Amino acid sequence: MTDFMFPIPAPSVEISGRAERFAVRRIFCVGRNYAEHAKEFGNDERDPPFFFTKPADAIVPSGAVLTYPSLTQDLHHEAELVVAIGAGGRNITAESAASHIFGFATGNDLTRRDLQADAKSHRRPWDMSKAFDESAVIGTIVPGQSISPDAAIRCHVDEQLRQNAKIGDMTWPISEVIAALSRYVALAAGDLIMTGTPAGVGPVAQGQSCRVEIDGLPEAEFRYAV
Repeated sequence: MTDFMFPIPAPSVEISGRAERFAVRRIFCVGRNYAEHAKEFGNDERDPPFFFTKPADAIVPSGAVLTYPSLTQDLHHEAELVVAIGAGGRNITAESAASHIFGFATGNDLTRRDLQADAKSHRRPWDMSKAFDESAVIGTIVPGQSISPDAAIRCHVDEQLRQNAKIGDMTWPISEVIAALSRYVALAAGDLIMTGTPAGVGPVAQGQSCRVEIDGLPEAEFRYAV
């Protein structure tokens, strides 16, 4: 019998100015956290926050050249602010949430939109539209416990501006997102939270590049191979 016991590298993200890396435990994602994006999909802008997950090994670093995903003809970009959790807890209050933050990064929650729409139409889980290989492009984490609500978040596809908003446009601010999530699960150091995307999501095709920018943070950029 073949022995398949061998070390598997733990997913991690680069930390700005440090030799060590941020070891990733889990990735949580917030749905519909910008009012205009919620309206794009016909939803109530004041829906309470809800969450889904991606596997930690879905992470790819900025600058990667990726293979276009299988089973989709409609792959979408979703520019997002990523919060890195440095100290865990359960039932965290919004007032104390900042003390649990290690830092922030720029991210892209790639989505197989056609698979998602089909799953929704059949009232089935849509994990495979979100939790596929190479579906979380995440830039370098910058340590710190706050980010300006006036910081712009933008997404370009082949240098064409697609998304353009401010972090302060979130329906549920970062502190409330952390508080809400910590009532569902005990957060832990190494968790990442992708905090939702603004309006303007759209397709990225084979051969195209996609770049997400957030003021004060390194970019999260990738290109699909032809």
